[in-house]
Amino acid sequence: MSETTNTPYGTLPAASPLPPRKPVSLPRLQEMRERGEKITMLTAYDATFAAVADAAGLECILVGDSLGMVCQGLASTVGVTLETMCYHTESVVRGLRRVQGTAWVIGDLPFGSYQESREQALRSATALMQAGAHMVKLEGGGWTTETVRFLVERGIPVCAHLGLTPQTVHALGGYRVQGRGDLAAEQLRRESLALQDAGAAMLVLEMVPAALATEVTQSLARCATIGIGAGKGTAGQVLVMHDMLGINLRKNPKFVRNFMQGQDSVRAAMAAYVAAVKDGSFPDDSLHAW
Repeated sequence: MSETTNTPYGTLPAASPLPPRKPVSLPRLQEMRERGEKITMLTAYDATFAAVADAAGLECILVGDSLGMVCQGLASTVGVTLETMCYHTESVVRGLRRVQGTAWVIGDLPFGSYQESREQALRSATALMQAGAHMVKLEGGGWTTETVRFLVERGIPVCAHLGLTPQTVHALGGYRVQGRGDLAAEQLRRESLALQDAGAAMLVLEMVPAALATEVTQSLARCATIGIGAGKGTAGQVLVMHDMLGINLRKNPKFVRNFMQGQDSVRAAMAAYVAAVKDGSFPDDSLHAW
């Protein structure tokens, strides 16, 4: 099968060599969680890489505010604006539409776009959904619970995010492992359950001990956990695309694998990532003994 397809807009990645799949939906992701099939997710920020990721078999594409660091060269995600997030979400969605993509698109609510009030969160989430996102993601527990409930009640699917929350990196004292110690672990357990009860359908767990992430995953009956630096016991995995391709501007975290090694294309590297998550060979829990 050809590796590319010609369109009026130029040459784009061909459809996946895997059997044709229906568009990924929230019920399908929930079914995957229930039967124990790992969910795969990568970040993407433009049309071409989104199309490549879809062709490689990714179920989910996260238009992450990590673009501030890997695309804009910022020191953190704090400077990313809602306008920027909408622009990149639109770009990703256009890329998927050109190749009849099927991936589930999640858009990050950036810092300052949902903290003021539930109504502000609704306006920001509406902007991302109108840009083409299927789901929005926000960081933190506790006070965010009612915001999640408010959005879900209005028909907006929500992915929550606990553990290391990059938007509050200054308050956390840097990019440090979270959930260590009995009190911190109990808080993460409590906030996970509260977010599920509020209606969050997915939950990113970032840089938390693997044993704790596994415990939280097993305690949630309806919410699919997605790990990053949290071991293999979660329902799925996510990585920043630039990290897993080995082309970032900083040193990779120790839990990241460079999937470009031994591959002859970005698409092959992404497919290798999908295969490794599905068969359990990634991540390596020996690298998560926080």
